[in-house]
Amino acid sequence: MSEPTPTLLYLVPTPIGNLEDITLRAIRILGEVDLVLAEDTRTSGRLLQHLALKKPLLSYHLHNEHQQVPRLLERLAKGETMALVSDAGTPGISDPGFLLVRECLARGVKVECLPGATALVPALLKSGFGAERFTFEGFLPVKKGRQTRLQELVPETRTMIFYESPHRIVKTLEQLADVLGPERPASVSRELTKLFEETVTAPLAELARNFAARPSIKGEIVLVVQGRPYERPAKADRYKKYDDNDDQTEDDVE
Repeated sequence: MSEPTPTLLYLVPTPIGNLEDITLRAIRILGEVDLVLAEDTRTSGRLLQHLALKKPLLSYHLHNEHQQVPRLLERLAKGETMALVSDAGTPGISDPGFLLVRECLARGVKVECLPGATALVPALLKSGFGAERFTFEGFLPVKKGRQTRLQELVPETRTMIFYESPHRIVKTLEQLADVLGPERPASVSRELTKLFEETVTAPLAELARNFAARPSIKGEIVLVVQGRPYERPAKADRYKKYDDNDDQTEDDVE
Protein backbone atom coordinates (compact mmCIF):
# COMPACT_ATOMS: atom_id res chain seq x y z
CA MET A 1 0.00 0.00 0.00
CA SER A 2 1.17 3.52 -0.79
CA GLU A 3 1.97 5.88 2.05
CA PRO A 4 -0.75 8.48 2.78
CA THR A 5 -0.01 12.00 1.57
CA PRO A 6 1.34 14.00 4.51
CA THR A 7 -0.40 17.21 5.55
CA LEU A 8 1.85 20.21 4.95
CA LEU A 9 -0.50 23.12 5.73
CA TYR A 10 -2.72 23.25 8.80
CA LEU A 11 -5.39 25.86 9.48
CA VAL A 12 -5.35 26.25 13.25
CA PRO A 13 -8.10 28.15 15.10
CA THR A 14 -6.91 30.25 18.03
CA PRO A 15 -8.90 31.65 20.99
CA ILE A 16 -11.09 34.68 20.31
CA GLY A 17 -10.47 35.95 23.82
CA ASN A 18 -10.19 33.35 26.56
CA LEU A 19 -6.85 31.57 26.13
CA GLU A 20 -8.33 28.35 27.52
CA ASP A 21 -10.38 27.98 24.32
CA ILE A 22 -7.75 26.09 22.34
CA THR A 23 -7.82 22.39 21.63
CA LEU A 24 -5.19 19.85 22.63
CA ARG A 25 -4.78 18.99 18.97
CA ALA A 26 -4.13 22.63 18.05
CA ILE A 27 -1.41 22.82 20.69
CA ARG A 28 0.18 19.64 19.36
CA ILE A 29 0.14 20.84 15.75
CA LEU A 30 1.60 24.23 16.67
CA GLY A 31 4.39 22.39 18.46
CA GLU A 32 5.13 20.06 15.53
CA VAL A 33 5.12 22.33 12.46
CA ASP A 34 8.25 23.96 11.08
CA LEU A 35 6.70 27.43 10.72
CA VAL A 36 3.72 29.40 12.02
CA LEU A 37 2.14 31.89 9.61
CA ALA A 38 0.64 34.67 11.70
CA GLU A 39 -1.60 37.61 10.88
CA ASP A 40 0.21 39.58 13.59
CA THR A 41 3.40 37.99 14.89
CA ARG A 42 3.15 39.92 18.17
CA THR A 43 -0.32 38.57 18.95
CA SER A 44 0.55 35.00 17.93
CA GLY A 45 3.89 35.28 19.71
CA ARG A 46 2.12 35.95 23.00
CA LEU A 47 -0.12 32.92 22.45
CA LEU A 48 2.86 30.65 21.74
CA GLN A 49 4.60 32.01 24.80
CA HIS A 50 1.50 31.24 26.88
CA LEU A 51 1.59 27.69 25.50
CA ALA A 52 5.34 27.41 26.22
CA LEU A 53 6.08 26.87 22.52
CA LYS A 54 9.02 28.28 20.61
CA LYS A 55 8.41 28.37 16.87
CA PRO A 56 9.55 30.54 13.97
CA LEU A 57 6.85 33.08 13.05
CA LEU A 58 6.29 34.61 9.62
CA SER A 59 3.97 37.52 8.93
CA TYR A 60 1.09 36.57 6.63
CA HIS A 61 -1.76 39.07 6.34
CA LEU A 62 -4.16 40.76 3.93
CA HIS A 63 -1.58 43.24 2.65
CA ASN A 64 1.25 40.81 1.87
CA GLU A 65 -0.44 37.51 1.03
CA HIS A 66 -0.07 37.92 -2.75
CA GLN A 67 3.69 38.37 -2.29
CA GLN A 68 4.03 35.62 0.30
CA VAL A 69 2.07 32.82 -1.41
CA PRO A 70 4.63 32.00 -4.15
CA ARG A 71 7.45 31.89 -1.59
CA LEU A 72 5.43 29.70 0.76
CA LEU A 73 4.53 27.30 -2.04
CA GLU A 74 8.23 26.83 -2.78
CA ARG A 75 8.92 25.96 0.83
CA LEU A 76 5.92 23.65 1.05
CA ALA A 77 7.12 21.88 -2.11
CA LYS A 78 10.34 21.09 -0.25
CA GLY A 79 8.38 19.39 2.53
CA GLU A 80 8.17 22.12 5.18
CA THR A 81 5.09 21.97 7.39
CA MET A 82 3.20 25.15 8.32
CA ALA A 83 0.35 26.25 10.56
CA LEU A 84 -1.72 29.24 9.52
CA VAL A 85 -3.30 31.22 12.36
CA SER A 86 -5.16 34.52 12.57
CA ASP A 87 -5.20 36.96 15.46
CA ALA A 88 -8.34 35.26 16.78
CA GLY A 89 -10.67 32.51 15.65
CA THR A 90 -10.50 30.36 12.54
CA PRO A 91 -8.24 31.60 9.72
CA GLY A 92 -9.98 32.16 6.40
CA ILE A 93 -13.23 33.45 7.92
CA SER A 94 -13.07 37.20 7.23
CA ASP A 95 -9.31 36.76 7.62
CA PRO A 96 -6.47 35.86 5.21
CA GLY A 97 -6.17 32.21 4.21
CA PHE A 98 -8.33 31.56 1.16
CA LEU A 99 -5.64 32.43 -1.39
CA LEU A 100 -3.00 30.17 0.16
CA VAL A 101 -5.43 27.26 0.57
CA ARG A 102 -6.63 27.55 -3.02
CA GLU A 103 -3.11 27.54 -4.43
CA CYS A 104 -2.06 24.63 -2.22
CA LEU A 105 -5.00 22.52 -3.36
CA ALA A 106 -4.32 23.39 -7.00
CA ARG A 107 -0.78 21.99 -6.59
CA GLY A 108 -1.77 18.88 -4.70
CA VAL A 109 -0.49 20.12 -1.34
CA LYS A 110 -2.57 18.52 1.41
CA VAL A 111 -4.39 21.02 3.63
CA GLU A 112 -6.04 20.20 6.93
CA CYS A 113 -8.38 22.45 8.91
CA LEU A 114 -8.74 21.91 12.64
CA PRO A 115 -12.09 22.62 14.33
CA GLY A 116 -12.05 25.28 16.98
CA ALA A 117 -12.95 28.75 18.13
CA THR A 118 -14.96 31.14 15.97
CA ALA A 119 -17.04 34.14 17.02
CA LEU A 120 -20.05 33.64 14.78
CA VAL A 121 -21.38 30.40 16.34
CA PRO A 122 -21.64 31.55 19.99
CA ALA A 123 -23.13 34.88 18.87
CA LEU A 124 -25.74 33.05 16.77
CA LEU A 125 -26.71 30.71 19.59
CA LYS A 126 -26.82 33.51 22.20
CA SER A 127 -29.15 35.56 20.02
CA GLY A 128 -32.01 33.11 20.51
CA PHE A 129 -32.92 33.32 16.83
CA GLY A 130 -33.28 30.32 14.58
CA ALA A 131 -29.99 28.51 13.95
CA GLU A 132 -31.38 25.86 11.61
CA ARG A 133 -30.70 28.05 8.57
CA PHE A 134 -28.44 31.09 8.65
CA THR A 135 -26.20 33.12 6.36
CA PHE A 136 -22.81 34.54 7.29
CA GLU A 137 -22.33 37.94 5.63
CA GLY A 138 -18.98 38.83 7.20
CA PHE A 139 -18.16 42.55 7.00
CA LEU A 140 -20.48 44.75 4.96
CA PRO A 141 -18.74 46.87 2.29
CA VAL A 142 -17.49 50.08 3.88
CA LYS A 143 -18.41 52.34 0.94
CA LYS A 144 -18.84 51.03 -2.60
CA GLY A 145 -21.58 48.44 -2.88
CA ARG A 146 -22.84 48.88 0.67
CA GLN A 147 -26.37 50.02 -0.21
CA THR A 148 -26.64 47.35 -2.89
CA ARG A 149 -25.71 44.64 -0.39
CA LEU A 150 -28.22 45.97 2.14
CA GLN A 151 -31.03 45.91 -0.42
CA GLU A 152 -30.12 42.33 -1.35
CA LEU A 153 -30.79 41.33 2.26
CA VAL A 154 -34.40 42.58 2.31
CA PRO A 155 -36.00 39.27 1.21
CA GLU A 156 -33.62 37.09 3.27
CA THR A 157 -35.56 34.70 5.54
CA ARG A 158 -32.51 33.10 7.15
CA THR A 159 -30.85 34.48 10.28
CA MET A 160 -28.09 36.89 9.19
CA ILE A 161 -24.69 37.17 10.88
CA PHE A 162 -22.31 40.10 10.42
CA TYR A 163 -18.89 41.06 11.76
CA GLU A 164 -18.54 44.77 12.53
CA SER A 165 -16.02 47.16 14.02
CA PRO A 166 -16.82 49.26 17.12
CA HIS A 167 -16.64 52.58 15.25
CA ARG A 168 -19.11 51.46 12.55
CA ILE A 169 -21.65 49.47 14.56
CA VAL A 170 -24.02 52.41 15.17
CA LYS A 171 -24.10 53.35 11.48
CA THR A 172 -24.70 49.73 10.51
CA LEU A 173 -27.57 49.33 12.99
CA GLU A 174 -29.18 52.56 11.74
CA GLN A 175 -28.90 51.53 8.09
CA LEU A 176 -30.25 48.04 8.75
CA ALA A 177 -33.17 49.58 10.65
CA ASP A 178 -33.94 51.78 7.64
CA VAL A 179 -33.75 48.88 5.18
CA LEU A 180 -35.17 45.96 7.18
CA GLY A 181 -37.45 47.91 9.48
CA PRO A 182 -36.88 49.45 12.94
CA GLU A 183 -38.69 46.61 14.72
CA ARG A 184 -36.64 43.77 13.21
CA PRO A 185 -35.18 41.74 16.13
CA ALA A 186 -31.39 41.72 16.33
CA SER A 187 -28.58 40.88 18.72
CA VAL A 188 -25.17 42.48 19.30
CA SER A 189 -22.46 40.37 20.95
CA ARG A 190 -19.29 42.10 22.09
CA GLU A 191 -16.08 40.84 23.68
CA LEU A 192 -17.15 37.19 23.42
CA THR A 193 -15.39 34.84 25.90
CA LYS A 194 -13.70 37.80 27.60
CA LEU A 195 -14.21 39.30 31.07
CA PHE A 196 -16.63 42.01 29.90
CA GLU A 197 -18.59 39.86 27.45
CA GLU A 198 -21.93 41.40 26.55
CA THR A 199 -24.92 40.43 24.41
CA VAL A 200 -27.80 42.86 23.88
CA THR A 201 -30.95 41.71 22.07
CA ALA A 202 -33.59 44.21 20.93
CA PRO A 203 -35.18 45.69 17.79
CA LEU A 204 -32.67 47.29 15.40
CA ALA A 205 -33.73 50.87 16.11
CA GLU A 206 -33.49 50.33 19.87
CA LEU A 207 -30.02 48.78 19.52
CA ALA A 208 -28.91 51.76 17.43
CA ARG A 209 -30.04 54.18 20.16
CA ASN A 210 -28.44 52.03 22.86
CA PHE A 211 -24.98 52.01 21.29
CA ALA A 212 -25.18 55.60 20.02
CA ALA A 213 -25.67 56.76 23.62
CA ARG A 214 -22.50 55.08 24.84
CA PRO A 215 -19.41 57.27 25.37
CA SER A 216 -17.23 54.57 23.78
CA ILE A 217 -17.57 51.11 22.26
CA LYS A 218 -14.76 48.58 22.50
CA GLY A 219 -14.11 45.04 21.38
CA GLU A 220 -14.85 42.86 18.38
CA ILE A 221 -18.55 42.76 17.51
CA VAL A 222 -20.85 40.15 16.02
CA LEU A 223 -24.27 41.32 14.87
CA VAL A 224 -27.07 38.78 14.41
CA VAL A 225 -30.31 39.83 12.69
CA GLN A 226 -33.46 37.74 12.52
CA GLY A 227 -34.54 36.90 8.98
CA ARG A 228 -37.73 38.09 7.33
CA PRO A 229 -40.74 36.01 8.44
CA TYR A 230 -41.44 33.32 5.89
CA GLU A 231 -44.77 33.87 4.21
CA ARG A 232 -46.39 30.69 2.96
CA PRO A 233 -48.21 31.11 -0.34
CA ALA A 234 -51.95 30.90 0.00
CA LYS A 235 -53.35 27.51 -0.98
CA ALA A 236 -55.64 27.49 -3.97
CA ASP A 237 -59.27 26.63 -3.19
CA ARG A 238 -59.84 23.39 -5.09
CA TYR A 239 -63.62 23.83 -4.79
CA LYS A 240 -63.62 27.35 -6.23
CA LYS A 241 -64.37 26.26 -9.79
CA TYR A 242 -67.48 24.41 -8.61
CA ASP A 243 -68.64 27.50 -6.70
CA ASP A 244 -68.18 29.56 -9.85
CA ASN A 245 -70.29 27.08 -11.81
CA ASP A 246 -73.04 27.36 -9.21
CA ASP A 247 -73.31 31.09 -10.00
CA GLN A 248 -73.99 30.41 -13.67
CA THR A 249 -77.48 30.88 -15.07
CA GLU A 250 -79.33 28.40 -17.23
CA ASP A 251 -78.58 30.62 -20.27
CA ASP A 252 -74.84 30.45 -19.45
CA VAL A 253 -74.98 26.65 -19.34
CA GLU A 254 -76.76 26.46 -22.67
